[in-house]
Amino acid sequence: MNENKFCFIICTNNEILLSEAMHYLSHLVIPDGYTTDILTVTDAKSMTLGYNEAMEASDAKYKIYMHQDVLILNRYFLSDVLSIFSSDASIGLIGMTGYTSVSADGVMWHADEKLGTPYRRKDSYPPLSDYRYSLSEDGYRPAALVDGFLMVTANDYPWDTQNLTGWDFYDACQSLAFLLHGRKIVVPVQRHPWCMHDDGGLLNMMEYNKYRLKFMQTYREFLGKRYSEITVPINPL
Repeated sequence: MNENKFCFIICTNNEILLSEAMHYLSHLVIPDGYTTDILTVTDAKSMTLGYNEAMEASDAKYKIYMHQDVLILNRYFLSDVLSIFSSDASIGLIGMTGYTSVSADGVMWHADEKLGTPYRRKDSYPPLSDYRYSLSEDGYRPAALVDGFLMVTANDYPWDTQNLTGWDFYDACQSLAFLLHGRKIVVPVQRHPWCMHDDGGLLNMMEYNKYRLKFMQTYREFLGKRYSEITVPINPL
């Protein structure tokens, strides 16, 4: 394991979206003494298969799993996530948006408290060169689940390729896997959003509900619970 390496992992089926995401990655400031790598998985059969394949192929300690339609706006992103991981060795997962509890119906965004600062086109933001984050002043918030458009890990736990054979609930299940391994999940406080997720808002509800019901059945004892209550190991999906 290379302790001084970041790896960006992207499942992709669209060269235009990927090239735009890569453009923003090329402008990130790399911390002194660290290196970066990018692994793309083309036409993966599922998100978990694509992510697992790339995870096993990379020797980087820090892995950034991101959608092909995510643009990282914060040029100091790598230094900022590194400062968060360095502040507490038990932090295993960082997300850009998340929730302090697991909703009773399994739908992530129905949870009571949302964390993070999503990008909105109607808002105005400072020049990207002016983005700054202070661990001491801004800090971060603990979460139960984080949205899968961008997930940064400091530990490798297998993605469930056997049961999660589509494109939904991989983020919720992987979040709980970190908590059940005794790792903390956090979302940084962002005065300005660190990322833009240009997903178009489309969702296949038939597939979504299929995995939602499976998620609720497997993790039923944690439905409606806060992150601090999710500590007892259970059999994963």
